[in-house]
Amino acid sequence: MSLLSVAHLSKSFDGVQAVDDVSFELEPGQLLALIGPNGAGKSTCFNMINGQLAPSSGSVRFDGHEIAGMRPRDIWRLGVGRTFQIAATFNSMTVLENVQMALLSHERRVFSLFGRVASWKEDEAMALLDLVGMSAHARRSCAVLAYGDVKRVELAIALANHPKLLLMDEPTAGMAPQERNELMSLTARLAKERNIGVLFTEHSMDVVFSHADRLIVFARGRLIAQGDADAIRNDPRVREVYLGTGASFAPRAALNAGDAA
Repeated sequence: MSLLSVAHLSKSFDGVQAVDDVSFELEPGQLLALIGPNGAGKSTCFNMINGQLAPSSGSVRFDGHEIAGMRPRDIWRLGVGRTFQIAATFNSMTVLENVQMALLSHERRVFSLFGRVASWKEDEAMALLDLVGMSAHARRSCAVLAYGDVKRVELAIALANHPKLLLMDEPTAGMAPQERNELMSLTARLAKERNIGVLFTEHSMDVVFSHADRLIVFARGRLIAQGDADAIRNDPRVREVYLGTGASFAPRAALNAGDAA
């Protein structure tokens, strides 16, 4: 049984079909990239899986549970982590406190006024920060961190509920090339070590083709291709969608050779 199974998923807004009869599956430990041009329906599909939008029709099954139409917090508590295109952290709190808040939320203790919250789950929070390479910054305010470090903190927060599925919306947006690849290499390692399925949207084709195990491609609300990097790179429909050329999908070695020439 697949970890995530999306079947005949559709969403319309005032007669406009944003997502049209989309089906795909994701296995544990696999990185699946969802790509396509602006307006292709990626975010709409992503938000239906996460619970921010209810589908017009279709099914989203996660780990044996039907989650289509469920609230995001209930989906999160089933074991679905989430990161956002614009990193979602509390700048007024320290790095450690941000992760502690996620742990408090997971155990439904956000509104508890009892006990010393400052020391609650500190060891577990530090372990998560160590996992993403941020334990040395635990006492610093998130407001003073470089953006790449904030993204790592957000990943630690997303891991606080011990997810089986991680949804990452444009995880490398706003990051320098080296930071992008470091973050996705870390994500890929954690996915394999912890058997986490990862679904991510991404505009950087270098990131996609370097790290995704499989790709699905959207255009005008429909899934037009899916497969591994070679299959997608050579698919004529995908080349047509991306400005009518295959330049963006050429192997990196070929691109470098062309630059040298």
